[in-house]
Amino acid sequence: MKVTWFTALSSAFVLSLSWLAHAQTAVPTVKITPLGSHTGELCPDDRALLFEDPTGVRILYDAGRTVAGSGDPRLGDVHVVLLSHAHGDHIGDRRVAKLNAGTCAKPEMVSAAPNSNTAEIAAAKNSTLVVSNDMGAFLSKKIQTIKGAETATCPTAGLARETTVPRPSPCVANLQLGGKRTIKLSDAANGVQIALVQADHSNNAPRSLLTDPEKANLAADNLNAYVGHANGYVVTFTNGLKVYLSGDTAVMGDMKTILNGFYKVNLAVMNMGSFAMQSEESAFAINELIQPNAVIPSHANEAATTDGKVNPGTKTKQFIDLVKGRAVHVPLSGKTMKFNGDAKCVADC
Repeated sequence: MKVTWFTALSSAFVLSLSWLAHAQTAVPTVKITPLGSHTGELCPDDRALLFEDPTGVRILYDAGRTVAGSGDPRLGDVHVVLLSHAHGDHIGDRRVAKLNAGTCAKPEMVSAAPNSNTAEIAAAKNSTLVVSNDMGAFLSKKIQTIKGAETATCPTAGLARETTVPRPSPCVANLQLGGKRTIKLSDAANGVQIALVQADHSNNAPRSLLTDPEKANLAADNLNAYVGHANGYVVTFTNGLKVYLSGDTAVMGDMKTILNGFYKVNLAVMNMGSFAMQSEESAFAINELIQPNAVIPSHANEAATTDGKVNPGTKTKQFIDLVKGRAVHVPLSGKTMKFNGDAKCVADC
């Protein structure tokens, strides 16, 4: 009798564990993979993040210089490309020669001129490029040069301004500030909503990405080419996760009224800079204005980690110490984090 009772209890325990494991894996999550220059670290040039919705829509944000071109094996399918602004470290005037080349503090780079890392990836992956109008026009021409055919405007349908992916060729889905589009797989019931929001920052393309005579004309006055306003994004995934992608910005009232009040974002990717918004300002924005459940620091322009651990005396460490009452997840290159709809990192955090 004792053996029978123990066997029954053991079976029930195993079933309970099995049910719990199934319940945990059944929760739909958004995968976020940093694509930096050095595996397992957060380095000065790291900007790029690859998002994957539970439906399979894959979104590349600010490819910058640390994605090794369209052939980077970490990319896979890229259904959507986002670009916050056209500064070289975001659009990708250069790119890493290969993953882990050079050091974290000084990765080995090669030129991505005249087309840019962003345009080459979008062209090769037949991506839907969701950007502001002026940047869309600029990148559209770059993609046309690469593909040898005019870059199409993305087809849209319905009130949600819905575009279906994958596309047979790259296309541009322009947005004005305050506008939004939905990107969905052809066999999915729902899609990912992408909204364009303000970023208080300059926006110009480096002369290395221009053609003559404009390139020569601007060189005479040491100017770069203005390509419209800078922007951030709010991306609403199908599991309910609402991610604010700050781009490069200063502290602004929109963070309270629009990002918190209207969109109610629950995960923020916050950029810091060398001479733009610093760790104190970024932490204030998180604590007092945006108030998300969790935050990912980015764009610190420093070798923030060693062996995956945050270095003391860095802006990243200062930011982590200043953020109160919410989780801070350091984006280590190649380490995929999984977030549920409430912005809780449930795996590989």
